[in-house]
Amino acid sequence: APPAVAFIKNFGLKTGAIASSVGHDSHNIIAVGIDDESISRAVNLLIKAKGGISAVSGEKEEVLPLPVGGIMSPEDGYQVAEAYTRIDRMAKEMGSSLNSPFMTLSFMALLVIPDLKLSDKGLFDGRRFRFINVFKV
Repeated sequence: APPAVAFIKNFGLKTGAIASSVGHDSHNIIAVGIDDESISRAVNLLIKAKGGISAVSGEKEEVLPLPVGGIMSPEDGYQVAEAYTRIDRMAKEMGSSLNSPFMTLSFMALLVIPDLKLSDKGLFDGRRFRFINVFKV
């Protein structure tokens, strides 16, 4: 299926893209970035890792694999925490001023929290509880 696409503001990225398969409630991949190439690279890292979170900026790439359902890791918790700290720092170095860029990204797909959210079926108005047919890509 073609991707659902929307504009988002206030992530603050100046370079690259971040992506995650931790996306309430569907756990589809969701990504935000400054250009299509960066977004594609971040998404493809997740596909290769069978889920997780990723960040790309220039030639630099970081991925925290979460291959158990795309939301959990079989690895040691300390190793996962270290990897998360590293990728979170990278997202902030790319310009994000958010306290938790990946947590914020995951909630962009949670349709029941107002206002506008993005699902695999398109843009959703959480206040009116209906999809918005803006345009087709």
